[in-house]
Amino acid sequence: MSDKVTKKETEWRAQLGDLGFEVMRNHGTERPFTHDDFPSDAGTFHCKGCGAELFVQDDKFDAGCGWPSFTRPASGARLGETRDTRHGMVRTEVHCANCDGHLGHVFPDGPAPTGLRYCINGVALDFEKDDAG
Repeated sequence: MSDKVTKKETEWRAQLGDLGFEVMRNHGTERPFTHDDFPSDAGTFHCKGCGAELFVQDDKFDAGCGWPSFTRPASGARLGETRDTRHGMVRTEVHCANCDGHLGHVFPDGPAPTGLRYCINGVALDFEKDDAG
């Protein structure tokens, strides 16, 4: 497996910007509906912290929750999960296993085929459009 991506706080801040740093390094959440113009082209979503492939467009759906939602991670994606009890709720937090960047949460209320909804902060993702098409 690849080595863990680690950086100094100043490097993360410079790379991610204020909101990205708050979300990815401090487990924050961006406001809902911040990314209404999220890409709809065929392609892949990567971790803004380290570039790891996380999700593909074919697994994205409109959950109506205000954040980009996916039914499953990309094949081979390395995601970690932790129990999150903040804000008086019990949720499953999702983070990038390569850089430990907070991505969002996963819930058991998604559509088929997985029944899962990966509710991900758009500020934590970069999009790469497929060359084909």
